[in-house]
Amino acid sequence: MLLQNKRILLGVTGSISAYKACDLARLFVKAGATVRVVMSESATRFISPLTFEALTKNSVLTNATESWGSSLNHIDISKECDIFVIAPATANTINKLSKGIADTLLTQVALACKAPIVIAPAANTTMLENHYTQGSIKMLGVNDITFVKPQNKLLACGDSGNGALAEPSEIFWESARVLLRNEFWSNRRVVVTGGGTRELIDEVRFISNFSSGKMANAMATALYLRGADVCLITTKDSSDNPQNIYTIDVESANEMLEFVTDSIRVAKKGVMSKPSLNNPDALGVIQKEPYLFMAAAVSDYTPSFPQTGKLKKVDLGDKWAIELKQTTDILATINKDGIKTVAFKAEMNRVNGLNSAISLLEQKSVDAVCYNLLDGSQDFGTQTNSITWITDKEQKDLGKLDKLDLAFKILDNAEQL
Repeated sequence: MLLQNKRILLGVTGSISAYKACDLARLFVKAGATVRVVMSESATRFISPLTFEALTKNSVLTNATESWGSSLNHIDISKECDIFVIAPATANTINKLSKGIADTLLTQVALACKAPIVIAPAANTTMLENHYTQGSIKMLGVNDITFVKPQNKLLACGDSGNGALAEPSEIFWESARVLLRNEFWSNRRVVVTGGGTRELIDEVRFISNFSSGKMANAMATALYLRGADVCLITTKDSSDNPQNIYTIDVESANEMLEFVTDSIRVAKKGVMSKPSLNNPDALGVIQKEPYLFMAAAVSDYTPSFPQTGKLKKVDLGDKWAIELKQTTDILATINKDGIKTVAFKAEMNRVNGLNSAISLLEQKSVDAVCYNLLDGSQDFGTQTNSITWITDKEQKDLGKLDKLDLAFKILDNAEQL
């Protein structure tokens, strides 16, 4: 219920991509939001308002349904939303919005709306890249309107290029970010590590662990939604995360050490993410103290002599002894001056596990520890987790929750460090 109690107004314009707005509405509703829909006259030619009424359980505002005897009109509906998401938005609508033209019901709603506006364009490449449209996009961006960039693919008109509507999931994430960001995390640079490292024995075998990387993905997503400038360093799949999270894929402990060190250095000095349409002057962002969330399960040992190619069992014999050496302890090695550090500690020892987690505060000079007591290997890769938040001042049971919900609870506590 990520967007529980949030009121979302979804604007649909006359694009062939209008049918994708149904999936977007469904995502908003599933996340707990109240969704109202306003459709331009041309949008109703592509999809029926009845479809949105069935999905949202609310009446749809169109030219035919506007009423001044109820709140179903372009003034009242604009007052009753926390965000106005226009998806898809045609080039015509974008150009009108930038000039303050309100000659359609949807543009009238936009002109009356005081809530944040998110626009997801969908148009022919030539129309979208026309200098008039590009000028309008820049003008709207200056006025704090958030754009969700379109995809580059084969368009309905037969042309290939930039202009296809972004995936509904991506529009959802960007809209949620507008709704959920807060001042503490906004534009703060944060490094998150995740997954179990893989230490090569040869080119087809490796030593690793059961870490799924899901907690790190949840942390990165929660941070992104709160407005942070996130760098995720992971060994696992992160394709379900918001696409704008800057992600570095690594394998070994040495690679992770290298990129963590470099990312922290960059976090202290500059912006990790690339300047975008919504943030063209990234270097002008006020520096805040960066954070590191070390959720990765880094292998303690790595083969001393990793081999090229594939080792054959006929050459190895009946027994195979692999010489291992310790990997570099990343948390103990990195320079933590000027950065808040949160370690993650998974244990199976009910007697000494908590004390082991507490000892990290001093042994590795971290500011907090997220302690997770596991029952066994079956606890890896699940959608839930249980965390005890530990600092030198307190120990707090955050409960067993969905990993994204738990990530938000961790962030609430991390703000107090």
